[in-house]
Amino acid sequence: MTLSTLDVNAVAIIPARGGSKGIPRKNLVDFCGHPLLAWSVAAARRCERIERVYVSTDSEEIADTASRDGAEAIHRPEEISGDTATSESALLHACEMIASASGSLPDAVVMLQATSPLRETSELEGALEKYADGAYDAMFSAAPAEDFLIWRGLGEKMQSVNYDWRNRVRRQDADASDELWIETGSFYITRTTLLRETGNRLGGRIGTWTVPMWKSFEIDSIEGLKFCELLMRHHQLDQLTPETARREPSP
Repeated sequence: MTLSTLDVNAVAIIPARGGSKGIPRKNLVDFCGHPLLAWSVAAARRCERIERVYVSTDSEEIADTASRDGAEAIHRPEEISGDTATSESALLHACEMIASASGSLPDAVVMLQATSPLRETSELEGALEKYADGAYDAMFSAAPAEDFLIWRGLGEKMQSVNYDWRNRVRRQDADASDELWIETGSFYITRTTLLRETGNRLGGRIGTWTVPMWKSFEIDSIEGLKFCELLMRHHQLDQLTPETARREPSP
């Protein structure tokens, strides 16, 4: 028996720490004229299948920005806010805060990575529909690695992973059943009970939502910031600005 999309109560959680070594105040850095975080909040708020949007943060400045953009800030404790803290720890803490405030947990959590702004709300909509209709336990955004010839280093030896270098074939003649995917990190969908039971965003029956390779790039450096801005503007994703979502009522 599969679930109807209407049966899935989903919330979005965006982990956004205040500290960053590569780019100071990375989650609030200017990106195409707006704070980087604002683009992820706006994408989630426009998704009709996401009921509420939360930002987990240890920063008052980020909390204020999130609230201004229509998200609800969850203040993350210091012990799970350092460089070694996992995203799962933020998700689990946020779930407990949501349950404490509302008296219940959502069926599913959609985690968005603020440093992966090259996404569209239609992808969240489609992924949540596929998640429910396919009765998945977890999903992640993925780009096909079809144009990459991947090697693994084994000490001083090298081993080809997705093709046989001794019997090189044309890409179009490769075995279509043996697909490789790149986990983009843009968004994940997780059954909340699975997250709490395993402490992992992935598990059980895992599905993917395919995005083009150019949407797999994320921002971890100034160079990455400039490159993602070029992609954002080239593909005109900057035309639907966060202000438009801010003026719209929450789902």
